[in-house]
Amino acid sequence: MRKIVYIFLCLLITNTINPVFAEEYLRLATTTSTENTGLLAVLHPPFEQKSGVKVHVIAVGTGNALRLAEDGDVDLVLVHAPDAEIEFMEAGFGIERQPVMHNDFVLLGPPDDPGQLRQVTSLADAMSRIQQNGHDFISRGDDSGTHKKELELWQLAAIKPVGEWYLSVGQGMGQVLQIANEKLAYTLSDRGTWLAFRDKIEIGIVFENAPELDNPYHVILVNPQIHPHTKIDLAREYVKYITGEEGQKIIREFSVNGQPLFYPDVIK
Repeated sequence: MRKIVYIFLCLLITNTINPVFAEEYLRLATTTSTENTGLLAVLHPPFEQKSGVKVHVIAVGTGNALRLAEDGDVDLVLVHAPDAEIEFMEAGFGIERQPVMHNDFVLLGPPDDPGQLRQVTSLADAMSRIQQNGHDFISRGDDSGTHKKELELWQLAAIKPVGEWYLSVGQGMGQVLQIANEKLAYTLSDRGTWLAFRDKIEIGIVFENAPELDNPYHVILVNPQIHPHTKIDLAREYVKYITGEEGQKIIREFSVNGQPLFYPDVIK
């Protein structure tokens, strides 16, 4: 009898001290850009309050996010690498891919812009000037959506980025901006993260507004036929929220110094 009472008291104390154990949760793998901008800190609380579901965010590069989903370690992903997303879907790992929002990528560089990228009109020319003059370029090198886009841009310019000027650091977007700023180097960033960091760094936009720099974000559910343990119903509730009127309004109104960081794609 004493043993039963003891176990009951232990369970009562554990649940009192750690109420999160009794809380339902949803596992979301997403990009460092959505985390670094601060968007998720604003987007998630209303959903969590209304649903009683805690969103556990794993912020990594898109490639790693999709691998987590392939292994069934998350319930859904919010990512920004269309080609990789389509491969993920065609392999059967994901279902119900839907657009959520977009922004764009920008090339950043030092204030004096030694490569004179601000003077060019072609994105390929901008990339070529970095390589031809050996100006330092900081690459995320982490198989993220931004890294994948960067590799596309080098390919567009028919350049293989190798040499002392090309530094692949394997870091998230926030860290890359800090490294590029310290070295006064060029780098590629999503506009949202740059806007979030703009007041903390010297490097700024040297090339922008090219069609090749578009940056769409999609949400994808992990296929429950492959991973039956995933919380498909909760994942659908989350998708309904971020693509619905309330979630899209939060995305639309999220800004830094009056500048929107993302633009909703479902309810504009």
